[in-house]
Amino acid sequence: MNSALITIGDEILIGQVTDTNAVWISKQLNKLGVRVGEMITVSDDAGQINATLDRLMGQYDLLIMTGGLGPTSDDITKQTLAAYFNSRMVTHPEILKKITAYFEARGRAMLESNLRQADVPEACTVLLNNHGTAAGMWFEKEGSILISLPGVPYEMKGLMEDHVIPAVRSRVTVPGVVHRTIMTQGVPESYLAAMLRDWESNLPSCIKLAYLPRPGIVRLRLTVIDKCAQDAEQILKVNIDKLLVIIGEHVFGYDDIKLEEALGQMLKDQKLTVATAESCTGGNIARLITSVPGSSAYFSGAVIAYDNRIKSGVLGVKADTIEKHGAVSKEVVEQMAEGVCRQLGTHTSMATSGIAGPDGGTEEKPVGTTWICVRHGEKSYARKYLFWGTRKRVIEQASYTAMQLLRRLLLGSLQE
Repeated sequence: MNSALITIGDEILIGQVTDTNAVWISKQLNKLGVRVGEMITVSDDAGQINATLDRLMGQYDLLIMTGGLGPTSDDITKQTLAAYFNSRMVTHPEILKKITAYFEARGRAMLESNLRQADVPEACTVLLNNHGTAAGMWFEKEGSILISLPGVPYEMKGLMEDHVIPAVRSRVTVPGVVHRTIMTQGVPESYLAAMLRDWESNLPSCIKLAYLPRPGIVRLRLTVIDKCAQDAEQILKVNIDKLLVIIGEHVFGYDDIKLEEALGQMLKDQKLTVATAESCTGGNIARLITSVPGSSAYFSGAVIAYDNRIKSGVLGVKADTIEKHGAVSKEVVEQMAEGVCRQLGTHTSMATSGIAGPDGGTEEKPVGTTWICVRHGEKSYARKYLFWGTRKRVIEQASYTAMQLLRRLLLGSLQE
């Protein structure tokens, strides 16, 4: 089954609002085995909406449209669809009842514009909204299903879960599609592709591989489609096992688990505590770790040692070490990692010192130069990196690299 997503709204086209709805809907359709062929954003203009429908109706089995169902004058989707399907507008009694109850429960008077939300094209099947006042609408024409939903994410998701997903699942036979995502850190996309060239060339024809990079992380998405779907789990297991032989040390999890979650689970399982001593990352590693619910079970705290006085006065880094080697050096991050373990009484630690940019670099230590040290008990590992990109990207890459290094230290897969 093929589908397309249509988003209505000038606010998206001018960059005022980000369209998160299409991404969420696409994920849900993928789980059902429905392929999304296009995502289109159209302005609040009847002519453009009609032209889009003329092109897509009959071409796709399923169209899902969001936006333009509110009570204000710029919300024109219902009227446009009524005209498109040659249908008059009628007041739907059940919608009217729900809207009335909605406002009465809140002690607010209804305006005429609110009452108009009970009006729908007679040609549609109404999808009652239990999460707001704008009902969804289901149309069928030329072998295509068109579903119109409100643009408010909370209401859209409610209608999808209450009506659309069950209806699509029951009414349409779809081929099986199974995804598995392997999360990696520490190898850039191009190098990863080179490492996996032979493995990739030997994948069965029914497996599709996609490389999905972001700063510090590369996701490998394996998709099993159509003829192999019935045996998808076994096919994926066999090929992922082969993959792990090649890049196992760089894999930290599956199916979009976050690195901070994977590290946190490992620390919790081993009953270990962690602290961070951060210079160039400015507390970003601590922020990521504490974004995970329950992180208080293993995270003790952080020292943001941005100034050399803090490195020496709080963490105990020797002043002559900084003078001799510079703040961005192996010797300094090793003492930072040791010092924060001592000060906060933790089993493990991560320390960073670098030049995030855009200025501050030298010929010897250009922007992006970063030293990272991870420590567990008496074992420590320090390494220099040269990260590329903006200040934000350097900080992100350094943060993820530090967390993956600590994971690998705990796994015993780091070698000097």
